[in-house]
Amino acid sequence: MNNGVLLEEELIKKSQQKRRTSPSNFKVRFFVLTKSKLAYFEQRPGKKRILKGSIELSKIKCVEIVKSDITVPCHYKYPFQIFHDSYLLYVFAPSQASCQKWVLTLKEATRSNNNLVTKFHPNFWIDGRWRCCAQSEKLATGCVEYISAKTVSKKPLPPTPDNNWKLQLDSKETPLQVIAIYDYSAQNPQELTLQCNEEYYVINNSEIHWWLVRDKNGHEGYVPSSYVAEKSPANLQIYEWYNKNISRSKAETLLKEEGKEGAFMVRDSRQPGMYTVSVFTKALSSNDNNPVIKHYHIKETSDNPKKYYVAEKHVFNCIPELINYHQHNSGGLVTRLRCAVSCWREKAPVTAGLSYGKWMINPQELTFEQEIGVGQFGVVHLGYWLDRMKVAIKTIRPGAMSEEDFVEEAQVMMKLSHPKLVQLHGVCMQQAPMCLVFEFMENGCLSDYLKRQRGSSSKEDLLGMCQDVCEGMAYLEQASVIHRDLAARNCLVGEYQVVKVSDFGMSRYVLDDQYTSSMGTKFPVRWSAPEVFCYSRYSTKSDVWSFGVLMWEIFTEGKTPYENKTNAEVVEDISAGARLYKPRLTSNAIYKLMMHCWSERQDDRPSFSVLLSQLNEISESDFEVFRNSEKI
Repeated sequence: MNNGVLLEEELIKKSQQKRRTSPSNFKVRFFVLTKSKLAYFEQRPGKKRILKGSIELSKIKCVEIVKSDITVPCHYKYPFQIFHDSYLLYVFAPSQASCQKWVLTLKEATRSNNNLVTKFHPNFWIDGRWRCCAQSEKLATGCVEYISAKTVSKKPLPPTPDNNWKLQLDSKETPLQVIAIYDYSAQNPQELTLQCNEEYYVINNSEIHWWLVRDKNGHEGYVPSSYVAEKSPANLQIYEWYNKNISRSKAETLLKEEGKEGAFMVRDSRQPGMYTVSVFTKALSSNDNNPVIKHYHIKETSDNPKKYYVAEKHVFNCIPELINYHQHNSGGLVTRLRCAVSCWREKAPVTAGLSYGKWMINPQELTFEQEIGVGQFGVVHLGYWLDRMKVAIKTIRPGAMSEEDFVEEAQVMMKLSHPKLVQLHGVCMQQAPMCLVFEFMENGCLSDYLKRQRGSSSKEDLLGMCQDVCEGMAYLEQASVIHRDLAARNCLVGEYQVVKVSDFGMSRYVLDDQYTSSMGTKFPVRWSAPEVFCYSRYSTKSDVWSFGVLMWEIFTEGKTPYENKTNAEVVEDISAGARLYKPRLTSNAIYKLMMHCWSERQDDRPSFSVLLSQLNEISESDFEVFRNSEKI
């Protein structure tokens, strides 16, 4: 460097004027730092640099790294801030090392300034408030002490890795200790690689889906919260025999596939907080080709603290102790628990975003394979991210949706993460057409799957599909998200018949007038509540009406609602009080639940959380999850 230049590099500058957060607010600029000022230029290949702005170093009041959980729509992810005069400049560096280099150099260059602040805001000013302290005045005094170069004292050497565990344990609050239940490879410098069954300490779990953790060697980084579980004997997730909320029929299928005497698993009962042991045996059958699967309810005593048993003679302090005993002794069970069967650990859960802080996807990272469908917004392709992760890529047809509005909501949608929702990984909009990158679901849309499987699904399988969708919708309900277009065509089927809700909230961005017209062919009248096709009033309760129709689709194995009527006739019939008929495979209890969803008054319809509870009760009564004949 020459001419007094301290640093120079291509960085990204955020507009100080625009309120909306979109890629157009972020400009690539060539920054040059000298001993007297910081200048930034527009730089085009083969052309002279154009000066776009400069800041006198003497007027700088604060230079510091921005610490935030918010994702930004630019490909540089390491922000720092420069507070000067009455303005705030946000700059994004391409790497953590670059960010630190600029901040330290600027701090040193401004160490003699008399106008340095005593406190600063560590998070962004956005949407009219500071994210760190929620103050609504942009020039409000900061909330964290500012450490300038002249106030930095000599710090002690960092602790050695071996001492980190002890330092954490000696603190006033013992940090949460977790165990990795999946392997995870760090995707960027902000993340930490996880090794299954290794222990970690949680440093910060304020963000729901990504936790900051520390390993035994003192390394820190973000990891998916769904990849770790609290280290506690009461936490069943750390044990390989626990299969969470798998259904009875799916459990039986997996145990039969294992085919070994004493193959077993522990799974959630449909009754909240209760558990079942399912075990495979040939001992009760005279024919090896006709094995038996027994289901044992894990019972609780009335003691305080409670204890657990399946046979009254053998009582234990916790479920892991109970399982350990029966792995070595049948103790009243039909056979000893010999071989743990697990399905959920075979495939790691989908993360909220492809990596921490990543939601804008570079088109060069995507590989398109074959076309797998045509959706409401455009063509859907099977593809790969970085040639290793299978994804569904929806290319958005130009003019099909309000892109700018959707991009603003994409960050919010990505944070909606639940096992029964199809995960949005990110948005690719650096070239036309814009693409949405989603979790890939092996068995396609539920509507087509029901038709393909017609005649081969049990009643319990069909009810399980309803429960899956209801779980996803109960989560959206809690998050105050309205789907607006819930139907079998907008649910997808993955492995083990797991059904997930897709395209939630997407209809808000449709620009096709036909879609919003009650007389248009594209409007989902057959799934719509009366207040929707009459007044366009959407709510969680209009989603509940649609869920009742979806249940009808499931129990008719893919039939079209009101299949012999026009949309106008459907509107007329529903307004007159007519409802869909009772499907052949539907019990009275299930049809009663459908009719409850189709109540004329919104207030008379149940919430999704209530529906889920009622579906679970139906599961127990209709399909006898715990059979009276299974006596110990």
